[in-house]
Amino acid sequence: MERLKDDPNKTRMGVFKNKGKDQDEMRRRRTEVTVELRKNKRDETLQKRRNVPVGSDEVDDGECEKFLTAERLASLVSDAQSPDSEVKLAAVQAARKLLSSDRNPPIDSLIESGILPTLVSCLDSENNSLQFEAAWALTNIASGTGSQTKAVVASGAVPLFLKLLTSPSHNVCEQAVWALGNIIGDGPQLRDYVISLGIVKPLLNFIVPGIQLGFLRNVTWVIVNLCRNKDPPPPPETISELLPALNFLILHNDTSIQVDTVWALSYLTDGGEKNIQLVIDSGILKSLIPLLSHKDVKIQTAALRAVGNIVTGSDQQTQAVIDSNALAHFPALLQHPKDKITKEAVWFLSNIMAGNKTQVQAVLDAGLVPLLLHLLARGDFNTQKEAAWAISNLTVSGTKEQLSYLLTQHVIPPFCNLLTCMDAQVIQVVLDGIYNILQRCDEDLEAVTAMIEECGGIDKIEFLQNHENVDVYKLAYTIIEKYFHDDEPEESCVENDNTGDHNYVRCDDTNSDGGFRF
Repeated sequence: MERLKDDPNKTRMGVFKNKGKDQDEMRRRRTEVTVELRKNKRDETLQKRRNVPVGSDEVDDGECEKFLTAERLASLVSDAQSPDSEVKLAAVQAARKLLSSDRNPPIDSLIESGILPTLVSCLDSENNSLQFEAAWALTNIASGTGSQTKAVVASGAVPLFLKLLTSPSHNVCEQAVWALGNIIGDGPQLRDYVISLGIVKPLLNFIVPGIQLGFLRNVTWVIVNLCRNKDPPPPPETISELLPALNFLILHNDTSIQVDTVWALSYLTDGGEKNIQLVIDSGILKSLIPLLSHKDVKIQTAALRAVGNIVTGSDQQTQAVIDSNALAHFPALLQHPKDKITKEAVWFLSNIMAGNKTQVQAVLDAGLVPLLLHLLARGDFNTQKEAAWAISNLTVSGTKEQLSYLLTQHVIPPFCNLLTCMDAQVIQVVLDGIYNILQRCDEDLEAVTAMIEECGGIDKIEFLQNHENVDVYKLAYTIIEKYFHDDEPEESCVENDNTGDHNYVRCDDTNSDGGFRF
């Protein structure tokens, strides 16, 4: 993502690096495959919901299959079009029961039968029971694949569902909300289509004192779907309309509603700096930040993701989080028993460390560096990776005094230990950090080189001169050549790489440990 173009630190930061992280890379949105898979799995699970009855109304698979012959389906469609209201209702209810089968509902078979236009026409009936059964059937069709959801939309159901939001029948109204939630959950195209037809205001009208809890949960879930997707994100005017409702819902005492509300905020804050600013301007941070210490880990996780997304924004947006006392919650988060929480917490700090020196100092003043270094040394690998980013960012953004403090906390040994991992990106991040420390700690250079040597770091860096990743071996060579060169002439050396910023010489005579000498 882009940082502010008028950042005064940009030139200063550039001079301290060889070929390391640029500013766009320092503040990082989550692009790691594992995180995306986990996030996508949650999205797929919750963005569409089928209404499956519990108890006597259920249809077992055997009963379901007897309807699936072409003859029976044709008869069902014919009965659904009957002028006899009882026959019509019974047929629509039978279709709904088929679609409510707990396993393998015959959605495609019913679409192919041509029943969709009939179900949609029932939404405009004056019979509330018929409206309800038809809306339920269409809800479950829309809970399927993208093509199945689009078939419901193509049949003209959306305007009628929006009309049913003002139905005097509570059941009909709630089922219409559910159906629209499934349609919106299909993706940004249908989301924006439903928004353009005016869903937001009637939906928000349901958030009133005394609303049934189950209904409010459904309304909240639809709001979450309105906030999903960032390519493109929802229109700014829609976000502005939704934020007062989210400010209200985040204080609700129902865990399900709170969790969904905070995930909605995490989706909005993942949509770029303009959306982040809308969220900050809404004043919701005062309610969001305390949730970082909530006793329910589901709420805590969602809050950490939302706040973490905000600090991927500009320095000013990051400062708003710091000013809301967010860092006070991080000693506990960095020592949380769940690895996923500690990893997210360190990712958050890595983005704070990419800010200005005042923001870096706030992390130091909060006493978080020793905890961060403990995770760098002993956390699971994903957490160590995030900690490496945090430390490396500090070596760019921090002052010399802040770097000196880092050295007094014994950062070098655990940092160098990561040079033997199998992840080339982590190795490069660590080399970047080591190179920045060596460049900037000129007054303590001898002490720093001694620390690197004492923990075996020189051997590790020398070995990386033979790494298959070009950026890794070039940076490793630069560090050895500039700070650990023994000035003794080498024999039998053959130049084999003269690309880039340096000429590299690989020697036939190797050290006993297998590393190349230069």
